[in-house]
Amino acid sequence: MTDVRALAQRHPLVLGSASPRRRELLEQLGVRFSLLPSHIDEPEPAREAPEAYARGLAERKASASVALLPAGQRGAFVLGADTIVVIDERVLNKPGDDLEAQRMLLALQGRTHVVITAVCLRAAEPGFARTIAVASRVTFRALDAVAAARYVASGEGRDKAGSYAVQGLGAGLVRAIDGSYSNVVGLPACETLDLLLEAGVLQAWP
Repeated sequence: MTDVRALAQRHPLVLGSASPRRRELLEQLGVRFSLLPSHIDEPEPAREAPEAYARGLAERKASASVALLPAGQRGAFVLGADTIVVIDERVLNKPGDDLEAQRMLLALQGRTHVVITAVCLRAAEPGFARTIAVASRVTFRALDAVAAARYVASGEGRDKAGSYAVQGLGAGLVRAIDGSYSNVVGLPACETLDLLLEAGVLQAWP
């Protein structure tokens, strides 16, 4: 039986990210893609607004992956993304160590923070280039230092913005989400689909 989803994809897509969560979300949506992570440095934000910082990183990741494409893939589109956690206008990136991870969790406990994912889609050849940013509000349960240390010791949040993974054990930290759940995981599914359709990467979905 022919897979109608395979017929609906008009252009190759390259994911410029090493994130397994983003890979899983694209696979869940039935989108075909190859991997070409850019591995750029992620400097701390200066005076720019958090959303502008996330957008800038997503664009840099996409551009870096475009530069790595071999000549035979110049007709592809590249997707770059960056997810940040924001509390009190302060950006929480991936923790440097377990002590920093515990401090992040205690800063978030019992409060509502914002998760912003910026997504940049651009053609390898000059043409289509667009960046979007999606924000979700996440409310944490109350957490004491002992519970925070036990979660950190699980290792789950060591490579995650804000030091937690909502799709894993960290689901127990989250009391409520206002907005896109997949955005908190690392890639806003609905908005990313809209971007792929707008660019013509997908002719239709599903």
